[in-house]
Amino acid sequence: MRAAVFRYRVMAYVTGVVLIVLCFVGIPLQVLADNDVVANDVGTAHGILYIIYLITAYLMSRQLGMKLASAPTVILLLAGTIPVLTFVVERWMTRRFINPALAAAARPAARSAATPQSR
Repeated sequence: MRAAVFRYRVMAYVTGVVLIVLCFVGIPLQVLADNDVVANDVGTAHGILYIIYLITAYLMSRQLGMKLASAPTVILLLAGTIPVLTFVVERWMTRRFINPALAAAARPAARSAATPQSR
């Protein structure tokens, strides 16, 4: 589960940064300076990265046991479409779902390590 969480966090931050660059640099350059290069290139990169983000977020949500049609899953999957929201949702997911799931997964491992093995 830790690997899925790591992949999700990386993609959340990368997608969020690229979307911020697109919205606050690329689109103003396109509108004000008539320069389409940044908006086109960064927009294409964001589209590709958002698809990867969707896949990693979906896989992580399944490992956390979240239902597909639940509100938290929908918020998680749509976070990459609004600037800055990926950072907010990542923190919210960590506190509400990821940390409790990681703690629950660590408890059985700690119990089995603490109990002596019978031979």
